Amino acid sequence: MDILFKQESYQIIGACMKVHRTLGPGFLESVYAEALEKELSTRNIPHHREIKLEVHYEEKPMNKFFKADFLCFDKIILEIKSKTFLLKIDEQQTINYIKAANLPVGLLVNFGEKSLRWKRFANSKAYY
Repeated sequence: MDILFKQESYQIIGACMKVHRTLGPGFLESVYAEALEKELSTRNIPHHREIKLEVHYEEKPMNKFFKADFLCFDKIILEIKSKTFLLKIDEQQTINYIKAANLPVGLLVNFGEKSLRWKRFANSKAYY
């Protein structure tokens, strides 16, 4: 089975690795977000920062919404963290984002550990 958007995911993770290698762990998430935005631009990776994702119930929009850190290539949600370790709730947040956006792929990246840690999630119900 082929990995969906493998090349695009590889490019995003490469940008994250460069940021982590340059800054190391220990900064606030907002610092990594700003550096990552610069790195994504340098690499010509199309992206939008802090995008609003509507939540629907029975195909009707709700008043609540999510704010994803990045949308890359108009099809991959990128959620970043700066924690000593990731929790299940961080994973669930990323899964909820790709469901809310009806997108097929989400990446969760943690800059807070000694080595960059990332996880990839797929939304099998996406109509992309």
